[in-house]
Amino acid sequence: MSVALEKKRILFEDNHLLAALKLPGELVQGDHTGDTPLLEKVREYIRITYDKPGNVYTGLIHRLDRPTSGVVLFAKTSKALARMNAVFEKREVAKTYWALIKGKPDKEEDRLVNYLKKDEKKNKSFAVSKSDKLAKKAILNYRCVDHSESYSLLEVELETGRHHQIRVQLATAGMSIKGDLKYGFPRSNHDASISLHARSISFEHPVSGEHLKITAPVPEGDKVWRYFSKLDAHK
Repeated sequence: MSVALEKKRILFEDNHLLAALKLPGELVQGDHTGDTPLLEKVREYIRITYDKPGNVYTGLIHRLDRPTSGVVLFAKTSKALARMNAVFEKREVAKTYWALIKGKPDKEEDRLVNYLKKDEKKNKSFAVSKSDKLAKKAILNYRCVDHSESYSLLEVELETGRHHQIRVQLATAGMSIKGDLKYGFPRSNHDASISLHARSISFEHPVSGEHLKITAPVPEGDKVWRYFSKLDAHK
């Protein structure tokens, strides 16, 4: 039996869209593990809440990697999915990420430009020379939002969308994300997550035209994230 999404994890909902809080380590779509993905939990929530019989339409608009957390958008109608796909294709959406790194960055803010190459077998990307024919240009901007005694919170905005872009670009700059063993952090998080959080997403509603900004609270289960959760009061 499928498990329905808890109502407290719904960040936004109307007749067309639903935004949900993805937990660290949670699948967005099903895979070989057989673990219940967020997509199925959202579908079950809609079926139960609105007493819908049969197969409930739930369209996945975008994804997050399993180790990360944050806001994920779903479409409740095929029209909304088609329109949101167009919004993403035209890059008329702004996404902000939060990342935890050890210590303090050399620069409080910076624009990072790298050329990345994906290794399909390893499911990993590498920073390579601009001359590599398979390399794709990657650009992000970050600023340091706050510090704890041992960690810094970076706010990251992407200018491009590459495989594992934030993870590999920050690591290349000597700022591996907390828990990210794949990209050089020395220790894993207790739940095998990484401390990368899709903090917010902004766009024009595909039907009403209203400007929306949807913000996701940081994970509750990690003591470092809990320190920075004070910033949720100022979102």
